[in-house]
Amino acid sequence: MTADIPDLPDYRGIFDLKGKVAVVTGACGILGRHFCSGLAAYGARVAVVDLDQAACDAMAEGLRQRYGGEAVGVACDISHSENVTAMVGQVTERFGGIDVLHNNAAGKSSSLDRFFAPVEEYDEEIWREVMAVNLDGAFNVAKVAGAQMRRQGRGGSIIQTASIYGVVGPDQRIYEGSRYMDRPINTPPVYSASKAAIVGLTRHLATYWAPYGIRVNTLTPGGVESGQNDIFRQHYSARVPLGRMAQPREMVGALVWLASDASSYVTGTNVVVDGGLTAW
Repeated sequence: MTADIPDLPDYRGIFDLKGKVAVVTGACGILGRHFCSGLAAYGARVAVVDLDQAACDAMAEGLRQRYGGEAVGVACDISHSENVTAMVGQVTERFGGIDVLHNNAAGKSSSLDRFFAPVEEYDEEIWREVMAVNLDGAFNVAKVAGAQMRRQGRGGSIIQTASIYGVVGPDQRIYEGSRYMDRPINTPPVYSASKAAIVGLTRHLATYWAPYGIRVNTLTPGGVESGQNDIFRQHYSARVPLGRMAQPREMVGALVWLASDASSYVTGTNVVVDGGLTAW
């Protein structure tokens, strides 16, 4: 006598994004191109959004050639609300709606010397310049794209990129002798404040749009290798249980999870991908 074989559920397509339209801001940056590639690899039609139209077009063409799906480049300065409205309208007209927003764009400043200035000397003009993109711009994009998702009536997923230094304070010892692009670096207060605000904004929007099936979550990367000098990498890695900085590709799995139905009961949370740094 043999036991009946149970009818087991099939989860092999749980990360599938076929038919979904994904908007990625900051798409041409260090992490952005990896995020666009990950979404396209799982079948999403991708709107590549960044400041430079030529760079966006080149990225979109690369996605089409590599993954065979649809992609479009859209130039947009997210610090200007009218640009954001036009971008969302253009994507909606092209693809028929928006299912996934990755609110990933962030800025530094036109003056790196002033951006990396000590706290006691920090310039209000630089503070406002950075906040205009990192917080105000992020809210502009979420507001307009979220409204579009609500009108569609089919839910959606919004993922906002924060930073490990929106969760914990930077260890100033890491920056002793550290350089990036041949200049001394630190984490300025405006960067920490803007990224902490993203976490709070995510929670607010998650509860606000939950009745419409729109999920809102934060993706918080730890330190990612992107040209820092050996001293910085050594100092930072010593603070991480896994003993190293992240590679850009290691952020992509979390994004695809949050974008897909695999995370259909996840909203208002902050997914921290930091090699264990915040566990200590």
